[in-house]
Amino acid sequence: MNEVLEILEDLRPDVDFKEEKALVSDGILDSIDIISLVQELDEEFDITIKPADLIPENFNSVEAISKLVEKLMED
Repeated sequence: MNEVLEILEDLRPDVDFKEEKALVSDGILDSIDIISLVQELDEEFDITIKPADLIPENFNSVEAISKLVEKLMED
């Protein structure tokens, strides 16, 4: 989870990712941010995030993103 947090903080240093729980729903992360985040996660964790995984529930919080990464690393 720390790696995910670091990636997010590098992407958007103006956001308190530890507190935010609706990153996509509240418009904190936009589509460009998500594309950049997906690329970083793919490279950092050697995973492939598929279009079917690109739903707000998977990207609304650090916890949700970390769970997605963990799930994809197990596959």
